Amino acid sequence: MSEVVNSLLRDMLTWLAPGDRPYTEVMEAWRTNCPRLTVWEEAVEQGFVAQFRADGRLMVGLTRAGEEFLARRN
Repeated sequence: MSEVVNSLLRDMLTWLAPGDRPYTEVMEAWRTNCPRLTVWEEAVEQGFVAQFRADGRLMVGLTRAGEEFLARRN
């Protein structure tokens, strides 16, 4: 994983750390079409985030792996 993606992953996971967010909000903030900056895809692939339904809404939150990644980077 490149240092740029690593840095962006840390930023994204820090942004998610205070609490779960709606999937649409996460996509607006973090989705990119640039193949070199695949932050969302990398977070999913590494198991750092999870998608789930709450009150009929698709939500995104940190997994234990995501919390551990943040702990190692801070």
